[in-house]
Amino acid sequence: MDYSKILLKPVISEKATEAKEQANHISFYVHPEANKAEVKKAVEAAFDVKVESVNIIRKKAMPRVRFGRVVGRQSGYKKAMVKLAAGEKIEFFEGV
Repeated sequence: MDYSKILLKPVISEKATEAKEQANHISFYVHPEANKAEVKKAVEAAFDVKVESVNIIRKKAMPRVRFGRVVGRQSGYKKAMVKLAAGEKIEFFEGV
C-alpha cells in the first residue's frame, strides 16, 4: 500500500501537541487496515526521518444516543503514535 493511502492526516489537538514537544511523538490518523510496520515505512518515506517505535490505537464505531434513542453512529478510527529518533523532527505548522 502506498504511504499516501496509509497516512490519512495528522492529529492536531492539545494532547498531541504536548506529546510532540515533550517526548517527540507525532500522531496520525491511519488507514484501518494498516499495521505498525507499514506505518513505520510510510512515515520514513514521506518525511525522510528515522522512526524509533510505533503504537497504534483503535477506536470502534459507537451508536450515537440522544435522549435514550439511537440517532446515528459515531465513526471509529485508527490512530498511530510515532516516536521519532533523537534529533529528528517533523514540522507541520511551524510559524503559523
